[in-house]
Amino acid sequence: MKRREFIALAGGTVVAWPLAARAQQPALPVIGFLDSGTSGGLADSTRAYTQGLRESGYVDGQNVTIEYRWAEGNNDRLPELADDLVRRHVAVIVAGGNVAVLAAKARPPQFPLSFR
Repeated sequence: MKRREFIALAGGTVVAWPLAARAQQPALPVIGFLDSGTSGGLADSTRAYTQGLRESGYVDGQNVTIEYRWAEGNNDRLPELADDLVRRHVAVIVAGGNVAVLAAKARPPQFPLSFR
């Protein structure tokens, strides 16, 4: 093997190695947040929730992902939104309000439930 071929091969391996290492990182756990309201209407509650998570060591985008689902006042959408969270393989669903809790509880018991 010629010197230039060797350097090209070694250089390509070094460049590809960090990409392969990053690709093997496990996915972040996902928290599902289900509510019958709107994101704007519950902005203070959502901020308090994420602040509480942060104080417990969980930061959205760093070591956990939070998936929000809002029914926008249409409670008939809650079962569909809960199903979407289940398909997303969330670790837990945080449900706000009685109707959201009932929709989340009707999903297959693949994960623990948290009620606020």
